[in-house]
Amino acid sequence: MLTILGFVMIATFLVLIMTKKMSPIAALVLIPALFCVLVGQGANLGDYVIEGVGELAPTAAMLMFAIVYFGVMIDVGLFDPIVRGILRFCQADPMRIVVGTALLAAIVSLDGDGSTTFMITVSAMYPLYKRLKMSLVILTGVAATANGVMNTLPWGGPTARAATALKVDATDIFVPMIPALAVGLLAVFVLAYVLGLRERKRLGMLTLDEVLEPATETVLVEAGGGSGGKEAGRTRTGGGADGAGTSGDKGPDAQEAADDDDFQGLDPNRSTLRPRLYWFNAGLTLVLLTAMILQIMPIPVLFLLGAALALTVNFPSMTDQRARIAAHADNVLNVAGMVFAAAVFTGVLTGTGMVEHMADWLVGAVPEGMGPHMGIVAGVLSLPLTYFMSNDGFYFGVLPVLAEAGAAHGVSPLEVARASIVGQPLHMSSPLVPAVYVLVGMAKVEFGDHTRFTVKWAVLTSLVVLAAAILFGTI
Repeated sequence: MLTILGFVMIATFLVLIMTKKMSPIAALVLIPALFCVLVGQGANLGDYVIEGVGELAPTAAMLMFAIVYFGVMIDVGLFDPIVRGILRFCQADPMRIVVGTALLAAIVSLDGDGSTTFMITVSAMYPLYKRLKMSLVILTGVAATANGVMNTLPWGGPTARAATALKVDATDIFVPMIPALAVGLLAVFVLAYVLGLRERKRLGMLTLDEVLEPATETVLVEAGGGSGGKEAGRTRTGGGADGAGTSGDKGPDAQEAADDDDFQGLDPNRSTLRPRLYWFNAGLTLVLLTAMILQIMPIPVLFLLGAALALTVNFPSMTDQRARIAAHADNVLNVAGMVFAAAVFTGVLTGTGMVEHMADWLVGAVPEGMGPHMGIVAGVLSLPLTYFMSNDGFYFGVLPVLAEAGAAHGVSPLEVARASIVGQPLHMSSPLVPAVYVLVGMAKVEFGDHTRFTVKWAVLTSLVVLAAAILFGTI
């Protein structure tokens, strides 16, 4: 019964947000609360929620201070040279812009943190998409899928979890998978190229002078509001298939609001620039990312210290500091609110035992004859399980069961562990991943629109990685 209710609850949530019958925050809170009552555990709802909030509180804190930190870095001009380089490459060509999105997301993903990747990628690319009237779901879809492939790095999380759960070396999992993951990343670039060609066909090509106003050559988006000029023209809707022709496929009210938003481009003469402190800010960011990779301190603590130091050095005046915090408060509130709402969803799923029953049912549904092919089975199961479950739940709860079943048929735990990471391109668009709310929030895309557009491409990318791993003999 819990198995059925678990799947029904997840399906109900996805249908409601994809059809825009409920907002993601409302659905994340009300749907699990309702199902908690239906399973007869309504009296325990408070305990489940508090437990979920406690588990996600460090993540919420990390995202809050990461948004402030990278928001300040954007304000002071740290990423302006990167954007100028991207602009030179893109040349106002929709195809190059989409490929540039995939390239930038993949490069920034080397730090192993999804929210950092999305903040930098959206900040750099969002103004170009807006100016050219390009589909914003392509921005979010390509960025999430590219980050999902790169999320398999040993310091990214899933690989380390798999190694810990099965007591194997993370290097032994990751290194043999490099060729297959490279093929997966190539698939993302091919996807970006195809989607870019579709956008080029729909919109045509413009010169850079036609796209950018003379005073706004640098087009970084301010995370949380800014003083950019008004966007010229209204956002174009309609067009390509699969929703690629709309700016987030928003409803009339949301679309009108998006059209009336200020175009948040930051000009090269903005008052927040700190050119004399450029190398300090670059060094601080490098030290921060290195400390994250080396796990010198918990990531929330690192971002808290980094944000405080960045604000103090770049904006010594209390008035300026308050202004910068206020400028990014909107994104902070939206993302933190979404994370704590997701805590209700995960708390009920875990506390009621739905996740455990769903996982047991899926594992039990594997035919006995598939035992010798448990590596492939683990790879296929990693797609739905890492989408509907947290990485912790899958790698520490389900993976050991799959590995044990495989060992009974002579399948190495390493093979099962390698297969378990192929679902990460899809996982990065899961409603249980806090970073995805940073992505859709900054890009002003409805989560349901992002899900509807991205899932099919993310599944295809994951299957490409799995097929490549089988072809190379890794699995």
